[in-house]
Amino acid sequence: MTRAEARRAAKARKDSAAVIASRVLGEAFITLGVVMLLFVTYQLWWTNVRAHQEAGSAAKKIAQDWADGRKPGAFAPGEGFALMHIPKLDVVAPIAQGTSKAKVLDKGMIGHYDEAGLKTAMPSDATGNFAVAAHRNTHGEPFRYINRLKAGDKVVVETQDAYYTYEITSELPQTPPSNVSVLKPIPAGSGFTKPGRYLTLTTCTPEFTSTYRLIVWGKMVDDRPRSKGKPDALVG
Repeated sequence: MTRAEARRAAKARKDSAAVIASRVLGEAFITLGVVMLLFVTYQLWWTNVRAHQEAGSAAKKIAQDWADGRKPGAFAPGEGFALMHIPKLDVVAPIAQGTSKAKVLDKGMIGHYDEAGLKTAMPSDATGNFAVAAHRNTHGEPFRYINRLKAGDKVVVETQDAYYTYEITSELPQTPPSNVSVLKPIPAGSGFTKPGRYLTLTTCTPEFTSTYRLIVWGKMVDDRPRSKGKPDALVG
């Protein structure tokens, strides 16, 4: 083979520009796929792991405060003050003041609406609407299955001094986030027509989106001091 023929043969063996470009593009897609898989794993698994740890720590702190006899009063934003039990869903989660995403919701806690313009009642109030929010997906997702609650199911709010039992009455499957009338003392759309002691659970819907809100309402049916023991809904 002459020198010229050798050069031509070597050039023929080299990958064309199209082959090189397709190889680079393929590697880029593989890298992107790995990154997306890691992100989905983080969102769907790791955020729940971290949130459950943080919510567990918050619940322990609440119990310790009660054991130390800390007198209830004004709670700071992000501070835990009660526990919510939803026996049908096997949920027990701490309730904190405010609905800050970073300080409350992303830590796996249930947030009590207490911000300016959205201030709602406490369970101990004589009348009013105790309204709360929590994640439906990721970050602990304590309200993942509240759409399964039916009329007659019980939700118990446990505080330092008492157990407050609510009975589920109705739901609003979908409403815009701007519809804050569902948080009023007599929540719009709930079917309640006069002042009472109400509960409003709110979360995002459809799942894995924040386009709309799912609302579940209840009314208080039992208010008992801790000294009388647990309510029937928590016994057994």
